[in-house]
Amino acid sequence: MIHLDSSTPDLPVERLMHSGLLSCSPDTPVHEAAERMAHRRCSSVLIMDHGAAVGIWTEHDSLRLDFNDPDSLRTPIGDVMSSPVSSLHLNTPVSEVARRFHEEQRRHFLVVDDNDQPRGIVSQTDIALKQGLELYLSLREVHEAMDSQPLVLPGTMALGQTAPLMLAQRQDAAVVDCGGGEFGIITERDMVRFAARHPGDTPLSKLASRPLLTIAPEDSLLRARDMLLDHQLRHLAVQDKHNRQITGLLGFRHILEGAEQDYRLELKQALSQRDQALSRSRLNLQLAERVIEASLEGVVITDARGHIEFVNPAFTHTTGYSLEEVLGKTPAILSSGRHDASFYDSMWKTLQQKGYWRGEIWNRRKSGQLYLELLTITAIHDSDGNTSNYAALFSDITHIRENEDQIRKLAYYDALTKLPNRRLLEDRLDLAIRHAHRHQQRLAVVFIDLDHFKRVNDSLGHAAGDELLLDVSRRMNARLREDDTLARLGGDEFIVLLPDLSEPDEVIRIARRLLDAIAEPFRLKDQTFRIGCSLGVSLYPDDAADAEQLLHHADAAMYRAKQEGRNTFRLYSTHMDIREHRWLAMETALRNAIDNGEGLSLHYQPLVDRDSQRLCSLEALARWYHPEFGQVSPGDFIPLAERSGLILPLSRYLMQQVAARLRTWLDAGLTPVPVAVNLSAQQFWQQDLIEQIRALYDEYQLPAGLINFELTESMLLDKQQQAVRVLQQLRQLGCRVAMDDFGTGYSSLSYLHQLPITTLKVDRSFIQQLGENQGSETILAAITGMAQGLKLTVVAEGVETEEQLNTLRRYHVNLIQGYLTGRPMPAEQITERYLAVARESATNNVLS
Repeated sequence: MIHLDSSTPDLPVERLMHSGLLSCSPDTPVHEAAERMAHRRCSSVLIMDHGAAVGIWTEHDSLRLDFNDPDSLRTPIGDVMSSPVSSLHLNTPVSEVARRFHEEQRRHFLVVDDNDQPRGIVSQTDIALKQGLELYLSLREVHEAMDSQPLVLPGTMALGQTAPLMLAQRQDAAVVDCGGGEFGIITERDMVRFAARHPGDTPLSKLASRPLLTIAPEDSLLRARDMLLDHQLRHLAVQDKHNRQITGLLGFRHILEGAEQDYRLELKQALSQRDQALSRSRLNLQLAERVIEASLEGVVITDARGHIEFVNPAFTHTTGYSLEEVLGKTPAILSSGRHDASFYDSMWKTLQQKGYWRGEIWNRRKSGQLYLELLTITAIHDSDGNTSNYAALFSDITHIRENEDQIRKLAYYDALTKLPNRRLLEDRLDLAIRHAHRHQQRLAVVFIDLDHFKRVNDSLGHAAGDELLLDVSRRMNARLREDDTLARLGGDEFIVLLPDLSEPDEVIRIARRLLDAIAEPFRLKDQTFRIGCSLGVSLYPDDAADAEQLLHHADAAMYRAKQEGRNTFRLYSTHMDIREHRWLAMETALRNAIDNGEGLSLHYQPLVDRDSQRLCSLEALARWYHPEFGQVSPGDFIPLAERSGLILPLSRYLMQQVAARLRTWLDAGLTPVPVAVNLSAQQFWQQDLIEQIRALYDEYQLPAGLINFELTESMLLDKQQQAVRVLQQLRQLGCRVAMDDFGTGYSSLSYLHQLPITTLKVDRSFIQQLGENQGSETILAAITGMAQGLKLTVVAEGVETEEQLNTLRRYHVNLIQGYLTGRPMPAEQITERYLAVARESATNNVLS
């Protein structure tokens, strides 16, 4: 057997054979056949008789000739040929050829076709040259394969004596000692050539090939083979480099025999490994059977036609069918009816193309219950590549999918309203933007915030608030188109995505429908009430090109709708974006101003007696100057402070400044009038408001009643009872409390008499229309008359003309505040114009 390199395919012998046959008839004399072989450099000649191969004569056969008898060389070759001829089919694998060379101890085979006609000759040398032994040869050294006892003949020996000796010792070559330390070599191929040309008494020294090509014992067999090929030789002498002695002979035969021996060792090892593998395989098979039996996943094995041959216990547990009930049937017994024929056609097509199929499939248990399974089907092939069985592995994933659906709902939907949440909305918005961009369409984002929702929660409870949100979501969904998305961000904030807008006016119509839906009365806990909502709208691509900016701009537009009256909608504009950036910069600047006090100051506007024009009190008004923004209007920075959460630190800072100013006036020997401070809603509802005011009085040692407060009606509406308690505590500190801008908000006469306030300030809008609008005078008469009955001080705000002042003399008005009697001014001007003058007047009265 010849060792095959693992990288070389098992080629057919046709690829290695010599196709140029040398042939002759049985009557051809031996010397003539030998001359042809020598001329063609062939190692064999095929003997043909009437078109049939009857024998073969090789170089090795030439050793049987009697070189001492010239007549023997004229013997017909048919008398000395080897017969019959061993043949191989031209498609025989090289490995099979190598095996037969070893078993039959031959050196040549005739290669025939399907009709047994000769096609060529293959020899052992062909195997060595072309089979692909490079890896083996590179790993073996010459001394491992050489003949260590070569036939060495003296140069004086006659040719006729040499042939019988080589034949007897089964040598295909001999080293010839030519004397004087010179060696040569004579081979079987030489014998063929000599048989035709030299008599038997010719000494070997005249015939041997010289010089003798040598190789070292430590060289690789690969180098030896390459030397044989390069020099067109069949043998090399192995020479020790130290003592220059011939220690062996190496030819192609030795290389092949070494390969065969190595292969036998490998085969023995392979057989041993096979036995071990079979033992492990039996163990693994037992383990596999136990694993399949204990597996929690169902296993089904069918034959090639799909008839069930085996199921494991997990199959029975999942489906309810035993092995006896399904044996010989097809898995169609489990069919749920949910999948059509095309589904199964696609499954089998994939199985045939790829050898496996994996997917989810609905099946039905024996009880009739549906279940979802994750199924893997694998085709099992036999040694010829044909499908012999199918193995299916499945697990019930019904509960897993149900849990995944629940988790998906929690991740993408609002728990209360079941509407999409912000995460799902952003996904849909991104998809809608890409669709709109591709089709050159518009879409809109509507930001919705319910007005006064907090009052519902506080008055009716959170359960009622949740019910209201559900009702609101149902109403809005009913007013939207089929492809629109309504999402809840949290609290009382909603977002509507309006894709595929044919025109911008369409979003306006939808916004109005939403406003109308929320404006309709709600009924909760046997109470009927109304709420409103504020909407902000941004358009793609007009206002922004990405989801984040569209949401941000819609939010900004909604905030603007709240500022401009609530229960309405506003469209985003570039002007709003510029203003938002300006407000952000202003917010940072205001925060810095509060921290370091730079640019913030207080102006004071006088409140004077209507008739005597005597100064009665002052209202502290905040002013802010910034190097970049200039003089910023309180109408800008006060809402900014409320929006950004700076109103509390700003209010504390201003109250501190008021207290410090009063202390300065007292220390200067002046008699300051009370100063009113405007309270924001956030400040009023602070739990420690009373403690803060008491601490100011204590820190600056101020007499009671010097710091008064003003607040608006809307601050008191949501928590009337709590407001009464806070106002009573302020009155106990000696503070007077004024209700500012009375008549413009949510005036409720039913609770006004319950509030411990001291003053009503009539809004400037009524004062400015005096003499022009009879309705204003009617309202003014009602307010002042009511205040007189409640023993409240009335302040008229915004008085700018003498005509307005004269008209006010007809009503119960105590104090005047406006540009006519005094604009807001710094503390220094108040000191010079009012307080210093009052002290001087008092001094003059005493002296007189």
